[in-house]
Amino acid sequence: MKGDKKKKIIKTINIDVDKCNGCRACEVICSASHAMPKYSSNNPARSRIRVIRDPLRDIYVPVLAGEYTVAECAGRDKYTIDGKEYEECAFCRASCPSRTEFKEPDSGLPLKCDMCEGEEDGPLCVKWCLAEALIYEEREEEVEEQEEQEELEIGIESLIDKYGKQMLMDAVARMLVKD
Repeated sequence: MKGDKKKKIIKTINIDVDKCNGCRACEVICSASHAMPKYSSNNPARSRIRVIRDPLRDIYVPVLAGEYTVAECAGRDKYTIDGKEYEECAFCRASCPSRTEFKEPDSGLPLKCDMCEGEEDGPLCVKWCLAEALIYEEREEEVEEQEEQEELEIGIESLIDKYGKQMLMDAVARMLVKD
């Protein structure tokens, strides 16, 4: 029933930007663990975490991939950190039509941090962060039950938005013929 509350485990990665040294080990392990087959390659463009870097000013900000959004946001705020100006998009977690961040480089499908589901000890980026800038946390919260759209549906909608329904159907038809 909609509106019912239930307890749910909320998994988060807290980021201490003061501890991040910009080593990007989190990006490397994330991209390698999401390669097919697992650990067969390393392409940071496939990583679900990105480090915004300004080495000359010693600024490093890890950003995790969040939800896909079909539209660009209205905000174009700028942030100033230690005298350097950053656009709001630099710190945004969403995969949206206006940027390439957090999109699979080959297909254009949106990427989202999955907290390394299936790994026994939690997210690999946290384990590989020698600076301890990433802290994994699980907590229980009461949330309203709602139907969630499946990742496959989101991916298909994204491909239709980008290439059109007919082109997607043609591509699927070609793949079926190869079998």
